[in-house]
Formats: sequence, C-alpha cells, structure tokens
Amino acid sequence: MSKGSRFTPNVELSNVCESMWKADKNRLTPEVQYQIDPQGKTRYHSTNDSARDPLFAYVDSDVLKKGTYGAFIKLLDNYTSDTGKREVVTQEEINENRIFIDMIYETGPIQIAHKFLASKGLVPADRPGFKKKLYSLWFDLYCRTRGIRDSSGFEHVFVGETRDKTAVLGFHNWIQFYLQEKQGLVDYKGFFPNRKKRYVSGDEMRECQLMTIKFTWKDGCKPMGSSFIGTSPEFEMAMYTVCFLAGGGGDVHLDMEEYDVIVKIHCYGYNNEYIGSCYPQAV
Repeated sequence: MSKGSRFTPNVELSNVCESMWKADKNRLTPEVQYQIDPQGKTRYHSTNDSARDPLFAYVDSDVLKKGTYGAFIKLLDNYTSDTGKREVVTQEEINENRIFIDMIYETGPIQIAHKFLASKGLVPADRPGFKKKLYSLWFDLYCRTRGIRDSSGFEHVFVGETRDKTAVLGFHNWIQFYLQEKQGLVDYKGFFPNRKKRYVSGDEMRECQLMTIKFTWKDGCKPMGSSFIGTSPEFEMAMYTVCFLAGGGGDVHLDMEEYDVIVKIHCYGYNNEYIGSCYPQAV
C-alpha cells in the first residue's frame, strides 16, 4: 500500500475514495436539493457572530425521509450527548442499527469499501462478517470517560457529544447539523475559507461540499469543525471506515476529484480498535 504523509496524498486510498465518491448516487446536488447561506468568514478565537441566519436555507425534506437517509436519521436520537453519562442501548436501537447497516450495504460506496478492505485482509470477505465488523466498529460502546461506557464512533462522529456543557466534541455530519439547526439547537457562526483560497467569498462556498465552520450547540461551542455537505450517510461511513482500517493508524491525505482533503483519525481503546474520531479537513 502506498503511504501518504500530511502533504503527500495516499495514492491508493485516494483512488478508492474517489471511486466511492463517484458511486455515491444518493449525494445531494447543491443549489438544487439543498441550499446553504455561508454568510461571513470567521476565526478560531473570534467572539463575533459572522452569520445572522442559519447555514441551511433549504433542504429537500422528501430526500431525508427515504432510503438510507431515513434509516440514518432514526439513529440520531439514540444517544445522550453528555460525556460521563452511561449510554443505555435498547433492543429497538440495536434493530435500528442493524437495519441501517443492511441498507447501506446495498449501496456502491459500501460495496467498494468492502471489496477493497477484504482484499487487504482487514475485514471478513463474507457479507455477514463484514456487517458484523461495521457494527462493532461504529456502534460498540467504549469509555470516553474512565469506567463509563458513554461513547461510540457513531455517536461522536455523526451525532456529536458535549463535555462540561461548554465544549462540543465530534459532530461532523451535515444532516445532524441541519436537523439540530432546524430545531433551534444549533447556532451557526460563520465559515473558514479554504487555505488555498484566502479570499473566497460566501457565494463561492455555496456549491462547496466540504466546509469548515464555527457553531454552538446545547450551550457548548465548536470553534472549528469540518464536514462534508450533501453527501450520503453511506459514503461518509465507507470513507471513514476505509481510512481508519487501511490508513496505518494516522491521518490520511486524499486527492479526490476537486477536493484535497485530510481525513483526521483518532483511535480509542487499549488496542486502538475503536474510532475515537474521524472527519474531513480541507487542506
């Protein structure tokens, strides 16, 4: 496997992730199925609110009710955001997790991920074995707070967590952001321009599907957080799974179509077997 540094793309994983990007038939089209209003640029330590209005101006609600989107959304209310509080998983929630995995397995991005990872001996080659691996990787609980099973890869990355009512942890998914913003629980504060385009305008960002932003959630602040916009749940799960398992335990630099992206990876557990965090960062 070709190795990539922070400044040198990993060619092999770039090719795999670009294939998954092209196979993401459920990815939404900007300015058609959704519209964002980037408004003003912000800085990490700034206390100013550079965005008076929500980030999402419009999302086709019919899309979110169907297929993998609908199955994904059912999982978002299964968690307690506060770290240090034990998560209780019901049989209904286990069933929802399994249904979601069953549905995303039928999509192109996940099947590409399975074929690649199995060829490297990183996951079982059979369908049931791979689904079991996905479930364990994303939904098994672990202790983010010592002695308390209060977190999982899915909760941290896709749902978000809070600590001491002042900090927002994880929360790297646009669907969760949109739904929480719609409920008035998220306050968008502005965006960070791509470092390669220092003077990028809000209008130029409207069709960008990788953004770094600042926001508050449940009284906590996320001074800088990045996520894809408009991508399907299956693409994100496939990409992060590939990078986590095949990335050598560190960040992965991808050159993927028009996006030059670092997938930040943080491992958790005694043997680094859990996804502590995994998210995209524009170079």
